[in-house]
Amino acid sequence: MQYLRKIIVADFRNITLAELEFSPNVNCVSGNNGEGKTNLLDAIYYLSMTKSSFSGVDKYNFRYGADSFSISGTYQMNDGLVSRFAVQVDASGEKKMRRDDKPYKKVSDHIGILPIVLVSPADTNLVSESGEERRKFVNAVLSQMDSAYLHSLQQYNRLLAQRNKLLKEQTPEQGLLDVLSSRMSALADGIYKSRKEFAANILPLLQNYYSLISGGKEEVGLSYSSDLDKAPLSDLLDKYRHKDIMFGYTTTGIQRDDFIFSLNGHPIRSCGSQGQQKSFLVALKFAQYELLLKGYGFPPILLLDDVFDKLDPVRIANLLKMVAGQDFGQIFITDSNKVRMQAIVDEITSDRTYYEACAGHFKALEVGREQ
Repeated sequence: MQYLRKIIVADFRNITLAELEFSPNVNCVSGNNGEGKTNLLDAIYYLSMTKSSFSGVDKYNFRYGADSFSISGTYQMNDGLVSRFAVQVDASGEKKMRRDDKPYKKVSDHIGILPIVLVSPADTNLVSESGEERRKFVNAVLSQMDSAYLHSLQQYNRLLAQRNKLLKEQTPEQGLLDVLSSRMSALADGIYKSRKEFAANILPLLQNYYSLISGGKEEVGLSYSSDLDKAPLSDLLDKYRHKDIMFGYTTTGIQRDDFIFSLNGHPIRSCGSQGQQKSFLVALKFAQYELLLKGYGFPPILLLDDVFDKLDPVRIANLLKMVAGQDFGQIFITDSNKVRMQAIVDEITSDRTYYEACAGHFKALEVGREQ
């Protein structure tokens, strides 16, 4: 099994310097809001995905007064070896990623080496915000599982930016538009197929996990909507070229894709309660977890940030039964209620660590008592 043995965090958000060791099983972090629990989980996430789960702009991850941050982690790898991964970002925005002190040629080459799933209160954006948030989620899942998908997506976005820049010119060069459209279409076809396959594969997993959490009270759905459902992108770009020139940007394509979440046949955004939406999102992330588990052959790291909030006792109990299952590997849990979390975790396993966060510092605890 692959897991994080030790992490060192310096000047990341409110963490000045922290060095923590972890159990391969369950690791718990308690503390009041704003003390650093989520920042620690975000540092772990950063080591896997080379970016924060909350802020796409790295300068906002610098501790106040600092002009850089660094995160390093020692991992027990699935092949039995131990590897150290480190990332450093400086004031210029330059990001350096290393494995065992050897730099990657491209930072994106690291994506997928350390599979991870994060469940957090910020997941509500997947329901409440635009399709961009849902595309980001799907892209993050598929990029971990398929480096070719990530490469195609990066290329497509670069070409899209070039096409949009060209469309803003007073008289766009038609030949160049043809070239860009052709190259974008070739990439879009593969991305579309991957997203369609993803939606089909994750739906039964989502329905199963939601049923386990909710007790089978409601039926949920997930469907994929794309402009490419109507025609290949090459045909669409040709059809809407005049419109694109008039508006000054590309009005059709996979950058407009969306994933529709439903509850009993209706949009969950408008008909689901807070508890139902939270249950849906937890089920969605657990379905992601199972997809990664099947794809990698070993469990990804699971980060549960404040996951018990807005869930009733029955749903919490059902969630814990799933977490205690044999298919789960290393788990990190945060909760502002230390007593509740310890009572819950002690029922799951005796192999656990407890930390308490306070102003970016972390104290090791043992069964609720400071060491």
